[in-house]
Amino acid sequence: MIIQKKHIVLSILFILPLFAYMFFASGVNHFAKLDTLSENVLIDDNYNSIFKDSVVSFDDKITILSFLGSDVDTKKAFAFNLKEKIYDRYKDFKDLQFISVIAPDQEAEVESFVEALNYTSDADKWFFVELDKQQTQALFESLETDLKLDKFQSTNQAFIIDKNRNLRGRLEDEDGTKRYAYDMSSVAELSDEMNDDVKVILAEYRLALKKYNKDEKE
Repeated sequence: MIIQKKHIVLSILFILPLFAYMFFASGVNHFAKLDTLSENVLIDDNYNSIFKDSVVSFDDKITILSFLGSDVDTKKAFAFNLKEKIYDRYKDFKDLQFISVIAPDQEAEVESFVEALNYTSDADKWFFVELDKQQTQALFESLETDLKLDKFQSTNQAFIIDKNRNLRGRLEDEDGTKRYAYDMSSVAELSDEMNDDVKVILAEYRLALKKYNKDEKE
């Protein structure tokens, strides 16, 4: 009887970790395809990137979009969280880029931020675009969220824009609300919700590419 109980206990101890793994693994990719929250985000075909002799395009790119406005000195600490938790993990995906919108008077602050970004790893896929107040507001409003920019035309939130200029997120989050964006000031939110959703959208495009290549061969 004692031996039988011991076997039962050992079986439970073996099964519980396996069950927990399967539960959380399935939970991470609960959203098989990341929801589309709004379409046709108001983005110009090309933007000039400061500090880089290049033109930034949103076409055929998955973009992590942030608004630092005229408050770069404050928001750069939050943006650095984004770099450590998201950028550094996924920077090798060629179709992924990071774009931060700033006000025209923020070049000095951005320059020091870029130095900090490059100190830990190469931030060559992170671009900074200057827009005036009207342009910034128009772009932000085209996202069609329930969020607002502050008086500096900035926000702690980062957004996922797909290759078709659609805002992606969750139509129903764990608390029943829509998730339009991810709070850069929260390391936990970046590590959990945003990390999960970036994984999903990258997997989505990789699967689509595999299917396309397979169809081409056939």
